[in-house]
Amino acid sequence: QMEDPIQLKEEGNKYFQASDYEKALQSYTQAIKLNKDKGLQAVLYRNRAACYLKKEEYAKAASDASRAIDINASDIKALYRRSQALEKLGKLDQAFKDAQKCATIEPRNKNFQETLRRLGANIQEKVNPGGALRIQFSTDSRVQKMFEILLDENSDKEKREKAANNLIVLGREEAGAERIFQNNGVSLLLQVIETKDPELILAAVRTLSGMCTGHKARATAILHYLGIDSICMWMSVDNEEISLAVCNLLQTITDCLLGQGTEEHHGKEEAVVLDTKKDLRMITMRLLDMLVSKKVSGQGRDRALNLLNKNIPRKDLKDHDNSRTIFVIDNGLKKILKVVGQIPEMPECLPLTENTQLTASVLLNKLYDDLRCDPERDNYRVICEEYIKSKIDPQNMDKTLHAIQMVSGVLQGPFDLGNKLLGMKGVMEMMVALCGSEREIDQLVAVEALIHASTKLSRATFIISNGVALLKEIYKKTKNEKIKIRALVGLCKLGSAGGTDYGLRQFAEGSTEKLARQCRKWLCNTSIDTRTRKWAVEGLAYLTLDADVKDDFVEDEPALQAMFELAKTSDKTILYSVASALVNCTNSYDTKELVPELVQLAKFSKQHVPEEHPKDKKDFVVKRVKRLLKAGVVSALACMVKADSAILTDQSKELIARVFLALCEDPKDRGTIVAQGGGKALIPLAVEGTEVGKIKASHALAKIAAISNPDIAFPGERVYEVVRPLVSLLNTERDGLQNYEALLGLTNFSGRSDKLRLKIVKERALPDIENYMFENHDQLRQAATECMCNLVVNKEVQERFVADGNDRLKLVVLLCGEDDEKVQVAAAGALAMLTAAQKKLCSKMTEVTTQWLEILQRLCLHDNMEVQHRGLVITFNLISADKELAKKLVETELLEILTYIGKQEDDPKKQHIINVARDCLTRCMDYGLIKPLSQA
Repeated sequence: QMEDPIQLKEEGNKYFQASDYEKALQSYTQAIKLNKDKGLQAVLYRNRAACYLKKEEYAKAASDASRAIDINASDIKALYRRSQALEKLGKLDQAFKDAQKCATIEPRNKNFQETLRRLGANIQEKVNPGGALRIQFSTDSRVQKMFEILLDENSDKEKREKAANNLIVLGREEAGAERIFQNNGVSLLLQVIETKDPELILAAVRTLSGMCTGHKARATAILHYLGIDSICMWMSVDNEEISLAVCNLLQTITDCLLGQGTEEHHGKEEAVVLDTKKDLRMITMRLLDMLVSKKVSGQGRDRALNLLNKNIPRKDLKDHDNSRTIFVIDNGLKKILKVVGQIPEMPECLPLTENTQLTASVLLNKLYDDLRCDPERDNYRVICEEYIKSKIDPQNMDKTLHAIQMVSGVLQGPFDLGNKLLGMKGVMEMMVALCGSEREIDQLVAVEALIHASTKLSRATFIISNGVALLKEIYKKTKNEKIKIRALVGLCKLGSAGGTDYGLRQFAEGSTEKLARQCRKWLCNTSIDTRTRKWAVEGLAYLTLDADVKDDFVEDEPALQAMFELAKTSDKTILYSVASALVNCTNSYDTKELVPELVQLAKFSKQHVPEEHPKDKKDFVVKRVKRLLKAGVVSALACMVKADSAILTDQSKELIARVFLALCEDPKDRGTIVAQGGGKALIPLAVEGTEVGKIKASHALAKIAAISNPDIAFPGERVYEVVRPLVSLLNTERDGLQNYEALLGLTNFSGRSDKLRLKIVKERALPDIENYMFENHDQLRQAATECMCNLVVNKEVQERFVADGNDRLKLVVLLCGEDDEKVQVAAAGALAMLTAAQKKLCSKMTEVTTQWLEILQRLCLHDNMEVQHRGLVITFNLISADKELAKKLVETELLEILTYIGKQEDDPKKQHIINVARDCLTRCMDYGLIKPLSQA
């Protein structure tokens, strides 16, 4: 008889393979008795469980498998065997949980997936005719109850909504997500989605998103259980909310697969390594397939493009791995080109939104920019050239039309590549032919291509030689408003891109004012389709660079209202164009400051010196701002800020922030801006966008915060979101005005509540505020000191003054001796509050500088009653803090000062000052340091 457990295990394995389960059972049992190694013990128990399964002794099989799992929680064989045993015992819910754990550890194992589906189907068979589940989950009846309500068609609507919301909240908590997952939740959520009730579908998808967040294994299991095809199908539906929710779910899963976000590990799960590359490629391929599928809605196509835009190009170019971009170029570049080549007016066009093709162009640009070397860029160019060439057919104008549209789409993406494509044999010739065509659609496509080609005139070599003449000819001859407006915008672009009126001056039709009037006329004509009217807005975005045009435009109320109305549409180009026109009207663009010496030098050498247009001077700008405010520009801007992030680009955000800053210039207008939602709209602009845009928005917030009641301007919790943008302006890289107005805003906030003071401290503003208290600039020093005066009420700030090894108290004491009265008032106020709150600071004050007594005496004799009162309060605090300190003060001239003030006759104007002096003398008498006058 063997006594080696390992040999006994090997013997048992041989018997098992020979189907002699009784002898195998005996070998494993003997080995279990002799073995002392934990790892081997788990293997022996799970092997014996396999024997019991074959012998159909399921209770014993489940027991042995459980013993193995107790030793190793991620023993996948033991988990699966227990699942099999529990299923046979009729404990389907527990069996399903074990199968789900197996699928979590090995999400690609088809056997586990099949078991899950089978168990899910068996569970569903236990649903009674009324729809309520009979099955009782062993771990969480709360989850079960929610699903019962959701899946019961006879449930009260209010109850179903409450259950749906509770499920979403539960899914966002780690413990709750795990409960749902372990209780057959994914299968039941799939049932909820299949009800086809939009509200329930939304709840189910949002719950799944919560369950996937930050948990790679669970996200992988959910992806495989639902299937990428189903997820993409749900994202393709023509329901914006559902499409967006599914898009967010897929983004959450992708983030987990890419290793982004906080990974939560449970038990032995951290030892499990999941290979995610295949899953990521599978997702990418399905998204690329969505781009060219006729079954996909326009919104669904946009979602797919947005996901590709966000997840394919590298976030950091220092990362050398651009394999995802190469994969998309090799497998999907032609599909993206097909999207940009679509023509909405053509019968076979794929379903599109206003933003689909522009988003596809952005993706083309991002992919091109993500390439690392010339061979990669050459491959990209060759694929584009070959695909476009395959579409050019002089005998088939419709096919050629798509080719020109593709070139137009590339010009809106990687422009240099688009310019090269323009130079391909036959492309420019076809554009000229299309311009001369009788068909409206041919002219529209050709003109739009010319417009996009004129975006960067310095590099648009083909357009310089051919474009202007073509556009002029089209504008003069055509009677079609759609084509006429596009030709005009092309000429506007040529003029703007050249830095002069290059296109417009060659234009015999007249002045820019006349062209602008025509654009305003088109803009106000609601009978023209939105796609055409947006070109009128784009034309005005260029034409309002002219001072006369912008001045006329703001006086045209119908045109302004028409533009504001168009800004509410979900169109990326319209938003950008409206924002550009408003930047021009408010002169909130950057201008180069002319150095007088260089101007004189230029004049001496007879060079042209650009002069400021009279209508670009401050008085005219102020007048235009007031006119825009009256027309309701703030409400329009607030509406634009609410647009989806895919539509509201960082560049558009920057332009809107510039306009807001210009609108906030006059303090009298800030109340109107707040009332129309400007304060709320500025917060996201200060947090996300370009660096310049965030600074401009933060500065506008500072202007509002400096003079407004925070409770009205930023009600509720919103006020705490404003603190960080204000603190970001306390930076030496920002200009003095930004520093000053940020300090004023923080001063206002810090005077409201201790919670706000604590928020300012947590945002690490104290060191910056202290630095500005040293500033040579009087206003900055005053604003910083006033802010500190408010902040010292906070205990955490006081403790920083009490702490050893800093000069904070010394700085405040020295500022009390400044000649600037406003600085003195603030510094003396801070010192009065500090010495009242912290007795330690009273004695510390006498040690930080030898000038302390002289400064204190000057405060007590100050002509400004506010300063004098604060000086006397500081004196009272010092006397009250310690008898020895009081004795030191009594031995100085300060006693005479106190006596002089205290003896004065009562005077309502300065009674508060006299009373404090008398309190000081009374406290000294209590100490026995001085005697009452009658006893002297």
